[in-house]
Amino acid sequence: MNFDFSDDQKSLKDQARKFLSEKAGTKATRGVLDDAAKSHDRDLWRAVAEMGWLGAAIPEEHGGLGLGRLELCVLAEEVGRAVAPIPFSSTVYFFAEALMLAGNGAQKAAHLSKVAGGETIGCFALSEGPGAPTAASIQTKFDGASLNGAKIPVTDGDCADWAVVVAKEGAGVSLALVDLNQPGVMRTTLKTLDPSRGHAKLEFKNAKAERLGASGQGWDLAEAVLDRAAVLLAFEQVGGSQACLEMATEYAKSRYAFSRPIGSFQAIKHKLADMYVNIEVARSNAYYGAWALSTEAAELPFAAAAARAAASDAYYFCAKENIQTHGGMGFTWEVDCHLFFRRAKLLALQAGAPAVWKEKLVKRLEQRNAA
Repeated sequence: MNFDFSDDQKSLKDQARKFLSEKAGTKATRGVLDDAAKSHDRDLWRAVAEMGWLGAAIPEEHGGLGLGRLELCVLAEEVGRAVAPIPFSSTVYFFAEALMLAGNGAQKAAHLSKVAGGETIGCFALSEGPGAPTAASIQTKFDGASLNGAKIPVTDGDCADWAVVVAKEGAGVSLALVDLNQPGVMRTTLKTLDPSRGHAKLEFKNAKAERLGASGQGWDLAEAVLDRAAVLLAFEQVGGSQACLEMATEYAKSRYAFSRPIGSFQAIKHKLADMYVNIEVARSNAYYGAWALSTEAAELPFAAAAARAAASDAYYFCAKENIQTHGGMGFTWEVDCHLFFRRAKLLALQAGAPAVWKEKLVKRLEQRNAA
């Protein structure tokens, strides 16, 4: 079985890397990080939309390119490598995936073309505070037409136009599709470790909403969305991890101590080697997840959990070791190491902490083995 990308997909990856190196990079990330009024880089967002990336996996009949999930995985890796300050994951991995998974014909027609064109920014609202959310812990209420409650934190909730909200409906849980630019919605911008990606608290008071998917099936649908997003986030994390390794390697070659490059010292060699090993483990799991996602294989829940856990661990480890390799310089604002460390910590929590995904993996394996 060949888990490698095709020549066309590799070409797309090269083009994406070149584009992002010219249009994005750490300079764009710093531009958002240093400006409290910015939720994301709007110029970069428009440019990404013009490239067609937002509709890479959206069917052509809904205004997308209809390329598929593998191409989206390729793009996700390069977005992660560039630590791009745009709501790409919230809109594409979560909002669009939820619509394609559970939306009816009218909902898809109304929203997917606008997502593909960059007109709509979307988000996915699940968490309601500290701790891993469960079907029993959801307090936000949906009556089939209106929504009441609060979600915190919501990634890109400060700039999103629409949200898919996980809410209690009767005795079950449903997904609600909500226009965030209406009087019944109040947003409060939150401060996080990585201000280059916006976060907000969303409060709903009789906010108009429509059901996405069948009533009472919201939790299963939410889990399915999270599995799909987990694979795509894993590729973002692999891209960021690889960038950290390359940054640390380049510094180790150019930084001299005692008349020799610090990369020649065994301690630094071990750091770089450990970073490489962690990345390859994460990449292998991400590729397995990409196969399962693109083929809609039954193994997707296991592959997604494994990819998510391995990539989260790898990105944190590589971001941390990149700082250590740079020594005292690595802790300064002027050096870009902290941008990757911030993003590593943020992405590790966006769809649930690594511990949550490790527990999911164990439970899913136990259930399969018991069947």
